[in-house]
Amino acid sequence: MKKIIIITICIVILLISSLTTYKVVKNHQYHLMEVTKKRIIEASTKCINQKKCDKYPITLKKLYKLKYLEKEVNPITKEYFNQKSYVEKKKNNLNFVIVD
Repeated sequence: MKKIIIITICIVILLISSLTTYKVVKNHQYHLMEVTKKRIIEASTKCINQKKCDKYPITLKKLYKLKYLEKEVNPITKEYFNQKSYVEKKKNNLNFVIVD
């Protein structure tokens, strides 16, 4: 009987710790991606404000060419974003769209 209680407690602790770890990792990845997206959107806004980019969508290739960004890396996969990825404007909201 005592052995069953100990095993049950270990299983419960393992489940709680694994779910918590999963949630923390996913939350961290989400925030890493948000920071990267905001940096890219900020660069495209700067390009528009300085009148070097005339309209949306603005591709990463154009931002690289105009020296607003250096090659951006996806913080989760550690691969470079496709240069065809772009920033679009929909209803006064800017979104970064990743093209694979």
